[in-house]
Amino acid sequence: MRTKVVIIGAGPAGLLLGQLLHRYGIDNVILERQTGDYVLARIRAGLLEEGTVELLEKAGAGARARREGLVHHGLELAFGGLRHRIDLHGPTGKSMMIYGQTEVTLDLMNARKAANLHSIYRAADVTPHDFDTDHPRVTYVKDGVTHEIACDFIAGCDGFHGVSRTSVKPEAIKTYERIYPFGWLGILSETPPVSPELIYVNHERGFALCTMRSMRRSRYYVQCPLDDHIDQWPDKRFWDELKSRLDERARDSIVTGPSIEKSIAPLRSFVAEPMRFGRMFLAGDAAHIVPPTGAKGLNLAASDVHYLSTALREYYDEGSSAGIDAYSARALARVWKAVRFSWWMTSMLHKFPDQGEFGQRIQEAELEYLVSSKAASTSLAENYVGLPF
Repeated sequence: MRTKVVIIGAGPAGLLLGQLLHRYGIDNVILERQTGDYVLARIRAGLLEEGTVELLEKAGAGARARREGLVHHGLELAFGGLRHRIDLHGPTGKSMMIYGQTEVTLDLMNARKAANLHSIYRAADVTPHDFDTDHPRVTYVKDGVTHEIACDFIAGCDGFHGVSRTSVKPEAIKTYERIYPFGWLGILSETPPVSPELIYVNHERGFALCTMRSMRRSRYYVQCPLDDHIDQWPDKRFWDELKSRLDERARDSIVTGPSIEKSIAPLRSFVAEPMRFGRMFLAGDAAHIVPPTGAKGLNLAASDVHYLSTALREYYDEGSSAGIDAYSARALARVWKAVRFSWWMTSMLHKFPDQGEFGQRIQEAELEYLVSSKAASTSLAENYVGLPF
């Protein structure tokens, strides 16, 4: 087989890239080692920047998000037993949209299927070859038979544990990483959200977050030790702990119910540089991870895809390599700003093992300044709604 671009990974980054390339007239094939049902079962992010929604529309997969997504113009910070609203729309003119990553993935899958584009699921032993030459290729095994696809370019959209980044020679790549000493215990429940906007909580017992997937389905998180196990957290214990961290108004109005999904996620900041290796590019979690505090993971993947799809269109339509040559630097400039913002939000809102009373008071002072300063709250709003592509 031969195609112009082989995309490794059928998560939202790979699917969005494939759909945009198709609409630009660029042939592509997607390889995914899991089944489509497995990919759809992943419970992930649910907050989209306007730029991400616009890319979905450009890809022909944004109609349902526009119909069903919940537009948010602000968020709330809770500390010291009180809640304070941060206006996102006023200083920026932008908003955020609640629309689950599972729904984004489903919409992109359906758009790809409707266009009759080639996706290969359950592709084992996917391996990129010769991407440092003018003739890259990718091999994979399907039903016990080894196949090869010749291509012009390879896009590694296969996540943090994928094969794309690990195929690069160690001396050609530099990584930066910070592992945070706690995790997020999250549950999904068929209950109405406690507030129409997200509540980020700084509490002496640890961080908490109240968010949602719809007006009938809620998503809640509490900070927990990294070595905790799901079995240690029956529903009652989770709800009791969450309530202990909420302000009185939220505690009295929250509706509890059985969890329909429960998981513990570790938090890390990770960046790999560069994001281009000859004719192979990294995008999304294959190149960077951010803690979910700043709602940047999926949105950063979308901005990578914007830069990469635009660069490839320039290459095929105009015969110009300028976009390709600039891809890594352009993507990383935005990535590092989002990494900084996510680190800052995480540092301000979580309880760290060594912070002590001094660290807690510093966090409280930071939060009080943030909610009382127009300049500080505007800075948060600008970063939260997403910096320009």
